[in-house]
Amino acid sequence: MASGDPNEHVDDERWLVIDGRRWRRTDPALPDDLADRLRSHLGRARSAVRTAKREGDDAALASVRHRVGLAKAGLGERGPRWWDDEVPARVARARSALHELDRLAPPG
Repeated sequence: MASGDPNEHVDDERWLVIDGRRWRRTDPALPDDLADRLRSHLGRARSAVRTAKREGDDAALASVRHRVGLAKAGLGERGPRWWDDEVPARVARARSALHELDRLAPPG
């Protein structure tokens, strides 16, 4: 449990606290290769968000924000709380998100 330090990381496997804000952790049951591929998509999508903002392209911004959301949902950081579901359902949800991300932005 946190000691009150707003920069302390909570040791709970579900939550991480950074600067006083609580963030959901990545689902620890996801196979490493699956989580790595989702994180790769997340990084590329976040980069594309910065580019779309810089260019003022609202349509592109909406599209890449959708990709960020898919990656974060696949990692268990958004959407249904991963700890409420059985592992096979969580892994299936992550694989589905990865499939959709690969379709939208094939790895280079």
